Amino acid sequence: MTFLWPAALWLLAGVPLLTGFYVWLLRRKRKSALRYSNLAIVKAALGEGHGLRRHLPPALFLLALAAMLFAMARPAAVITLPSQHETVILAIDVSGSMRADDVKPTRLAAAQAAARSFINDTPSSTRIGLVTFAGSAALVQPPTHNHDDVLAAIDQLQLQNATAVGSGILVSLKALFPDQDFEVRPPHASAAAGGGGRALGEPGKEKAPKPVAPGSYSQAAIILLTDGQTTSGPDPVDAARLAAERGVRVFTVGVGTPDGQILTGEGWSIRVRLDEDALKAIADLTRADYYFAGNALDLKKIYEGLKSRLVMEKKQTEVTALFTAFAAMLALAAATLSFFWFNRLL
Repeated sequence: MTFLWPAALWLLAGVPLLTGFYVWLLRRKRKSALRYSNLAIVKAALGEGHGLRRHLPPALFLLALAAMLFAMARPAAVITLPSQHETVILAIDVSGSMRADDVKPTRLAAAQAAARSFINDTPSSTRIGLVTFAGSAALVQPPTHNHDDVLAAIDQLQLQNATAVGSGILVSLKALFPDQDFEVRPPHASAAAGGGGRALGEPGKEKAPKPVAPGSYSQAAIILLTDGQTTSGPDPVDAARLAAERGVRVFTVGVGTPDGQILTGEGWSIRVRLDEDALKAIADLTRADYYFAGNALDLKKIYEGLKSRLVMEKKQTEVTALFTAFAAMLALAAATLSFFWFNRLL
């Protein structure tokens, strides 16, 4: 447990002082009562309460005071709470390299199976959208509560040429913020080309929104699955910066084997490898996580973990209200017992 205002804990030193003051009052009252010769008068001076009942209300009041002073330090704890994610965008690579079978039956088929399991186990209150990317990216299914529509879209995925990971991120952001425009220069574009070109991440003709803390946007998240290096389109790391500026986390999943696989065609062959450094950079920039899936079972477990991460999250949460409520209950109990037992509040 941590405290947002730890200096306030010094106030707890007053609780032992009050306890000592209470004990001193009792002793003084007892000495004063012994001056009376009549036993009945002694009992009246000491009060009708006796034993535990006599000290319980003050003890509860002191505990209430301690809890209230503890709350003033604004305690915070890491607890598991329901996530506030309302929208999840699945961005899936459908480039030709996804036909590789080093992940059985193929990378794409394994990705489809894992995505189906993720969607089936996600609460209907969460909207899910589907973005596919190869040489370009497209919003195949806008975010919807109808998960059957998303499942149908996943079943119809078709392989295409090239890989534009950055475009997949930008189209996913557009699905989350339809009123904004996103643009990032391709990696090979010169910063001085055209003179009047649009600046990195400058949204159209409208003024760019004020950046927020990375990972702070709790209403949505992007899950990016890819198996290869970017061969076209904008720089994916620059695209991730736009996501970070809007607080959107981009969880990246790299699917494939460490050595990759050689794919062949009519007169050509190419080894398809993972660009793990770029995927780790994307996740790090957006305060998310990178996952490596070397086989279909790994991929399924990753999606199961992501589902749990998005539905229930461990967060550092201020718990001042709990201590305040506890203090109020103790104070109320102390006053109630004192009133019914001794006809006074304390």
